[in-house]
Amino acid sequence: MLPRLLLIAVTVTAGSLLAQSPAPVASAEPVRPAYPVPGMSSSSAAPAAAPALPPGVSAPSGYILSANDQVAVEVFGEEDLRTNGRLNGEGNLSVPLLGSIHLAGLTLTQAASRLTDLYARDYLVNPRVNVMLVGYAKRRFTMLGQINRPGSYEMPDGSPEGIDLLEAVAMAGGYTRIAAPERVSIRRHSSSGKDEIIRVDAKRLARGDRGNFTVLPGDAITVGESIF
Repeated sequence: MLPRLLLIAVTVTAGSLLAQSPAPVASAEPVRPAYPVPGMSSSSAAPAAAPALPPGVSAPSGYILSANDQVAVEVFGEEDLRTNGRLNGEGNLSVPLLGSIHLAGLTLTQAASRLTDLYARDYLVNPRVNVMLVGYAKRRFTMLGQINRPGSYEMPDGSPEGIDLLEAVAMAGGYTRIAAPERVSIRRHSSSGKDEIIRVDAKRLARGDRGNFTVLPGDAITVGESIF
C-alpha cells in the first residue's frame, strides 16, 4: 500500500511543476521577408554612383591646350575632385582644392603632371590624375573674295589646328564664276605681332603640282577675281 501512495505523490508533484512552467515568449523581432517588398527601403543599398565624366575627343598626339578648350580632370579614388570645365581667356582652369591653375600651353600629359604635383604637395599621397580633352576651343578662319559663301568658318573638330586650303574653299561653297584660283592671298598674324601676306596658286594645288597649303586658325583667305 505504501509504494502505491508514494507513486501517486510523485505523479502529483511532477504535474504541479509542469503547470507552473512559463509558456514560451514570442520574439518581438519581426521576421523580414526574403523577397523585396514595394516601398521598403534597405540600409544596405549601394550608394549612388558619382556622375560619369563626359566622353573625351580624340586629340592629336602632342596637342597643346589653349584658352577656351574644355577639359575633364579625374583624380583616381577621389570622386569629389572630379571636374569638367573650359579654360578661361587666360588659359586657367578652376580645380577643386587647388583653385585657378594655368594649363594653356601644356599637353594633356603635362597638364596631368602639373596637377599631380600640386595635389601631392599639400593634399594627397601618391595621387593619380588624368586630364582629357572634352571639346576644342572655337578656332575660326575667314573666306573672302570670289567665293560662293564668304564668311567666318570654324575649323572641323577633327582638324582643330589647320585644314587644307582646298578643303577650306569647299567649306565656303567653292569658287564663283569669275574667281581666279591662281590668285589666292592669305593674311596671317605672325608671332612677331605683324600680319604677313602669303600668295598661293590654288589652281596648281588642285592639279597636285605643289602639294598642299594649310590654313591656320585666324587666317583670312581672299580669292582673287579673274581679269578676263
